Amino acid sequence: MILKTKPFLVIVALIFVTSVFSQSETRIIFHKPENPARASAPFSEAVQAGNLFFLAGQIGMDRSIGKLAKGGIQGETEQVIKNIDGVLRYHGLGLDNVVKCTVILSDINDFKAFNEVYIKYFTKKPARTTFAAAGLAAGAKIEIEVVAVK
Repeated sequence: MILKTKPFLVIVALIFVTSVFSQSETRIIFHKPENPARASAPFSEAVQAGNLFFLAGQIGMDRSIGKLAKGGIQGETEQVIKNIDGVLRYHGLGLDNVVKCTVILSDINDFKAFNEVYIKYFTKKPARTTFAAAGLAAGAKIEIEVVAVK
């Protein structure tokens, strides 16, 4: 059967164009950090794949003094979130753009105290995974990594 209608050709063209563009590769950008001193780190603070931003895990290190924040798990959690927010803002994003958090605690017994701080900042309730590990970098009590959408 031969179709002689123009709508048929338009539909075929749309299917072809959609197929071609849906198969295109996602552009990946390994962003340089805002602070040039952090450029020597063996990882990227933020990697962009299309409109997704994957941030490296952050600990509660106060970068202005090079030490972990005071105040135990709650003080470190506040600092971790400030660090995440700083990286996000550098890329034109904020905490409301976060869709997934992975939280690593050095002691699962800190879960309740951590959560008291966390819920103040992540009000959109992104998906989250929380677990404990035997040890974190620099003796930190917490590390959080996030995925955000622009």
